[in-house]
Amino acid sequence: MRMHENSEAPETGSTSDPTAFDPTAPVAADIMLLGVSTFGDVDLDDAGEPKHHALVLRQVVEQAKLADAVGLHSFGVGEHHRRDFAVSAPEVLLAAVASATENIRLGSAVTVLSSDDPIRVFQRFSTLDAVSNGRAEVILGRGSFTESFPLFGYDLADYEVLFEEKLDLYHRVRSQKPVNWDGRTRAGLHGQMVYPHLENRLLPTWIGVGGTPQSVVRTAAYGYPMVLAIIGGQPERFVPFAQLYRRSLAEAGHEPRQLAVHSPGYVADTDEQAREEYFPHWLATRNRIGAERGWGPAGRGEFEALVEEDGALFVGAPDTVAAKIARLKGTLGADRFELKYSNGTLAHSKMLRSIELFGSKVAPRVSELLA
Repeated sequence: MRMHENSEAPETGSTSDPTAFDPTAPVAADIMLLGVSTFGDVDLDDAGEPKHHALVLRQVVEQAKLADAVGLHSFGVGEHHRRDFAVSAPEVLLAAVASATENIRLGSAVTVLSSDDPIRVFQRFSTLDAVSNGRAEVILGRGSFTESFPLFGYDLADYEVLFEEKLDLYHRVRSQKPVNWDGRTRAGLHGQMVYPHLENRLLPTWIGVGGTPQSVVRTAAYGYPMVLAIIGGQPERFVPFAQLYRRSLAEAGHEPRQLAVHSPGYVADTDEQAREEYFPHWLATRNRIGAERGWGPAGRGEFEALVEEDGALFVGAPDTVAAKIARLKGTLGADRFELKYSNGTLAHSKMLRSIELFGSKVAPRVSELLA
């Protein structure tokens, strides 16, 4: 991991967090924290036309209210800057969700730190934490889409250095101490304080990782909990990354942190219903984004492989999805699972039903399996 000159090393040890309550500490072997997330995927109206972004955003608030009502642990919204996803300002939307919910934790999935200002990220989420009575958390990442770079005037050639420097600066701001920092991607800070502060704790912060050893080691060096974004292949292939993360945490002198998995999925009453309802939306999204990235077209065979017992799509009846989630505890030692429940033009009503089943049927079944 590259550290710039004139910057301090990441904090080590358990004393970096001033509070005994740590929502990112590992949970017991018989517990799995379950949440849901969305990118605000734009679905269709009755005429088959894409809905207005304003309506989609209001739908997301409804979805979050239901997730809270069925007792799920967390609700996340991603950040994108393109027509097919409505959420470009996660913190603003989460503030609306905060006023409509009571218990559920509220976070990003992810905040694209490379094209944002680390100081403003901290300020927005610390404000969200205040208005939600301590329910905010942020997941930092580089994002798998690059539209934000030209939009905000950044050069993709600086992809790596932008994230490294901004993560380093964010880490210092999060400490709620005077910040001393110098880098080449923005003006330095010398003894400045950044407000508002949280109440008797630090802002819970995760780093989202797609699965490279360098990203895993960097996350561990800062002592942050890690989210593995698993969208293809087999979750078991991420076992070496989970092992590397825990080993690197220990070597850096940090306390253990939670490991989370973020994957797409959909829950319906039966396996057949879930697959048939989800497939056309998955296929259209997969092939549209795949064409942008130079991938070949997908078909039913790829989809069926992904929804099998060892695949990365958590699609099926409640018992099927619960068994796949519980398996992550044994293979990866995962403490938390977030289901990305939206997918392309999947209808709002179907997303609501999926969330309802996830909270009322999948969650208790996971608990039974782990017990």
